[in-house]
Amino acid sequence: MEITEQCVVALTWTLKDTLGEELDVLDEPVEFLVGGNDLFARIEEALQGHGIGATLSLHLEPEDAFGDFQEQLLFLEPRALFPAELEEGMTFEGSALPQGCNPEAPRDALYTVSEIYPEHVVLDGNHPLAGIAIRLHLKVCGVREATEEEVGRGTAGTGFFRIQPPESGGQSLH
Repeated sequence: MEITEQCVVALTWTLKDTLGEELDVLDEPVEFLVGGNDLFARIEEALQGHGIGATLSLHLEPEDAFGDFQEQLLFLEPRALFPAELEEGMTFEGSALPQGCNPEAPRDALYTVSEIYPEHVVLDGNHPLAGIAIRLHLKVCGVREATEEEVGRGTAGTGFFRIQPPESGGQSLH
C-alpha cells in the first residue's frame, strides 16, 4: 500500500541537528496519521507515494519543524511562587502555572524551567528544538488505512515530537 492522505504510517527515525549531533532516536515503529495532526506538513509531503521499506532523509528548517525561537515566550517569575524542589528542566503546563505568574504568559503553552536564580525563575514556552534546523532520517515500517475514529480525532494517538514527562530520569521528544 502506498502512503496517501488519511492513512496510518509506522515510522522509525534518527533526528540530528545540522552539525550531526543526535537529538533523538526512535528504534521501535510508532504509528502516525497522515493527513491529521501527527506529522509536520513537510514530512507528510515527503512520504506521499512511498511504501513499506522506504527510507527518506529530510532537512527541515525551523519554520517547517518546531518554529523560530520566540523571546516573548521567556518569562522571569518570582522564585517564591514555585515549590522548593524545583529543578531546571521541569515542565509546567501554562494552565497550571502558579497563581501570581505573569498573566500575559499564554496558558496553552508548555513551559520549561530553563534557569533558577535565588529570587527568580526563567520559564521558557518555546519547544526545546525551536530555532533549530534538523535532519531527519526515517524509515517506513508499515502502512495501513486509517480507522474512522483516527480520522475523526485527527491522530493515530501519537503527536510528532510532543514532550512527554520523563519516565526514567530524562525527557523524551516523542
